[in-house]
Amino acid sequence: MKDLIKIDAQSKEPKYQQILNEVISSIEKGTLNHGQQLPSISELSGWQNVAKVTVAKAYEDLRKRGVIQAKHGKGFYVANTEVRSSLNIFVLFDTLNAYKETLYFALKEGLPEGAQLRLFFHHYDRYLFESLISNNLNDYNYFMIMPHFNEDVSEVINRIPKDKLVIIDKAVENLVGEYAAVYQDFENDIHAALASGLDLLKKYKKLTLVLSKGQFQFVPDGIIEGFTRFSKDFGMTCEITDKLAPELIRKGEAYLMFSDRNLIDFVKNVHQAKLQLGKDIGLISYDDTPMKEILEGGITVISTDFKQMGRTISKMVNEKLSAQIANPSQLIRRKSL
Repeated sequence: MKDLIKIDAQSKEPKYQQILNEVISSIEKGTLNHGQQLPSISELSGWQNVAKVTVAKAYEDLRKRGVIQAKHGKGFYVANTEVRSSLNIFVLFDTLNAYKETLYFALKEGLPEGAQLRLFFHHYDRYLFESLISNNLNDYNYFMIMPHFNEDVSEVINRIPKDKLVIIDKAVENLVGEYAAVYQDFENDIHAALASGLDLLKKYKKLTLVLSKGQFQFVPDGIIEGFTRFSKDFGMTCEITDKLAPELIRKGEAYLMFSDRNLIDFVKNVHQAKLQLGKDIGLISYDDTPMKEILEGGITVISTDFKQMGRTISKMVNEKLSAQIANPSQLIRRKSL
């Protein structure tokens, strides 16, 4: 009984809200059953070192909701076990594009009917990222965070209670506690994907990675590390450039694009040079979208399965799972390589 309701003194969440959430969570898990007695206000106050008025406020809120009832001279008892609260979810992406739409709708489809998702964007602005999280800590019962930064943002994310946290797409070092995450292993995934397409890449003299910096396109450090390691391990001439220029586009070479804007410009330049994709020049894009399935007869991509990522996230929320799960990527072969 003493460990039934726990208070985290370091949490930003008000203590009365923690008590309320702990009682509801215990009922949902079956730890507290109908008719079972709760600790008295004095007992819980002493065990968790919180003020009696704080416990009383939480119990009164639960009583008004019909979750517990007070029996004069006897204490508080569970009155209703049908307490599953509707999900109110804070979702923080970097920017919106086609593959994130796929992720978002797959995630939403897998959640219970009535779940409310509110979508925010940080646009790679560290200050905005921190402000959005800090200003909404007490307003949601789940936080789904896409931490697309190549700097440590764990201090900000650690403010979120770990039982309410889901990390999306990119792993974050230095997070403490048990939490949910579905991520890509960018370094090993790109290395494995390029290695699986070596038979196609060998017909080209060089492979150039176009990073597209400054175009609201996140490129994880792991991508560069995996690309560099691929070049070393397989002896292929590789180059990295920050931007695409027409003079970079040469017959007999292959290119890996991150930005969809660069992808379209590249295809235009290939047409102007009267070159044929997949024969005279090779093209790989990152992150699959429906458009890439049909553009130029099909663009070869390195991509994770964003529908599966969304399904896994919703499953973890529905089943209250805490685990870090890698969502693998692969090379999808189409005509452009």
